[in-house]
Amino acid sequence: MVKQTTEMNDASYLFNTGAGFNSQDYLGCHLAASGRAVFRVWAPHAKAVGVVGDFNDWQPSALKLLGATGIWQGQVPNVHAGQLYKFQITTPTGQVQLKIDPFAQQFERKPGDAAVVVEPMTMRWHDSLWLARRKKSRAANRPINIYEVHLGSWRRHLDGSYYTYAELAAELIPYVKQRGYTHIELMPVMEHLLDASWGYQQLGYFAPTSRFGKRDSFLSFVDQCHQANIGVFVDWVPGHFIRNYDALYQYDGTPTFEYADPERANNRRWGAWNFDLGKTQVQSFLISSAEYWLDQCHLDGLRVDAVSNMLYCDYDEGREGQVNQYGDNRNLEGIAFLQKLNTTVLTHHPDILMIAEESSAYPQVTGSVANGGLGFNYKWNMGWMHDTLDFFMMDPLYRHDHFNLLTFAFVYMFDERFILPFSHDEVVHGKKSLMHKMPGDRYNQFANLRTMLTYMAAFPGKQLNFMGSEWGQFLEWRDWSALEWVDLKDDLNHRMQQFTTQLNAVYRHNRPLWEQDHDPAGIIYTHTDDPDSSTMGVYPAGQTKIQFCGRCFQFCSC
Repeated sequence: MVKQTTEMNDASYLFNTGAGFNSQDYLGCHLAASGRAVFRVWAPHAKAVGVVGDFNDWQPSALKLLGATGIWQGQVPNVHAGQLYKFQITTPTGQVQLKIDPFAQQFERKPGDAAVVVEPMTMRWHDSLWLARRKKSRAANRPINIYEVHLGSWRRHLDGSYYTYAELAAELIPYVKQRGYTHIELMPVMEHLLDASWGYQQLGYFAPTSRFGKRDSFLSFVDQCHQANIGVFVDWVPGHFIRNYDALYQYDGTPTFEYADPERANNRRWGAWNFDLGKTQVQSFLISSAEYWLDQCHLDGLRVDAVSNMLYCDYDEGREGQVNQYGDNRNLEGIAFLQKLNTTVLTHHPDILMIAEESSAYPQVTGSVANGGLGFNYKWNMGWMHDTLDFFMMDPLYRHDHFNLLTFAFVYMFDERFILPFSHDEVVHGKKSLMHKMPGDRYNQFANLRTMLTYMAAFPGKQLNFMGSEWGQFLEWRDWSALEWVDLKDDLNHRMQQFTTQLNAVYRHNRPLWEQDHDPAGIIYTHTDDPDSSTMGVYPAGQTKIQFCGRCFQFCSC
């Protein structure tokens, strides 16, 4: 009993000091012997806390406060896997409210948001060979060609219902394998209520969404990807969370996970609440989430969403002019958190990748923390993406005067380690699909798209393309319906899909295209300042020359 109490005190101490990086093993719901379960929740300013669920007819079983830890704990009988529950919080003002379990590993199907009691994870993995190879190889010197997927709209049944994780594993994995991609990047699979949020306003930071099945089915999906030699990245959102009042907002009746300052807490841009990244318990919560997905779910990396929102005090609408104690606009707490996150995660998992979606010119995003950097492995190259799209969307008659759109990236291309992204953000909200962005008739649109993707494959940096672009889907992405697979009955779309498959094979099997794509010493440039001929040449030092012709961008139709 003394040993158990000591372990509890150690776990609560680590959580409260920002060093509890596996806090999900302590907080939340944990099945014990004889049909009992231990419930723990952090609600430091609550007057009282209980747990309600199927096991007690939704009548509260009281929890006790553990000293000054802010953590409430209790054992409840007759608890079994599959039952639903919530925490009942009495706020400092006496208001009684039902709240989610922040550490739940499964939720009920929407529109409900009760947590589900789950058995301890007993997944039998079959990906040991994949993990062993991952440990031996350096990401910088291997091909990374990412297929970005929104699981809810890649395919759907004829009645509009979602594919399950098992059905997606049966169809998505062989499709990605056949097309020649090396990794899948999943738009957020963490539990979220609103389909239209695409998963970026999250409810459960430890729970795969129940839209597509249970937790273990998601784990099996990852396992099968690895057995097929396909890596899995997931979008992860540590900067902000869903507005719902029964979620994390004012969890104990006071600002708990969000900033106490309402201006800093309110994220107007996305209609969300910002995490208080300087609070040690929030750091434990978020880093535990990252560790959970990487360790327990065997993910190969996380793409951290909206990093800019965490880097600047004045990033959001209505926060212009906000500064830190030094008089500039850096969010010092956010910067320190990102450095701590990457240091912790990459110390524990040096073979995974932390990828930043960062849209500003903040320096050293992929620089080492020891030298003042944020410590990410890769950053999305948003500048290259915007300039490249601007160039290819232009009528060929005018490209001659805008050749700098292609060459400007050479100025900064080695300032960071980059991923070149044509992501979901560029094919939605009236922006048109990649193919529809291209000028000319359909034949020239496909020719331009082929040329742009070839240019991308040969440009230094890893690469990412959103689903549907591989065959040139004409309609922009609609999250409420499946991709337009019927397009593939058209010969031009079918040939585009074959072209992308062949291009991916060329990229994957030619080391000069990826082996030194982060190293200035590995690249030689020619014709980078020749708008008259619109010709640009880039080739790896000592390897076979790779040349791009600007006139090809304009006139090639093969």
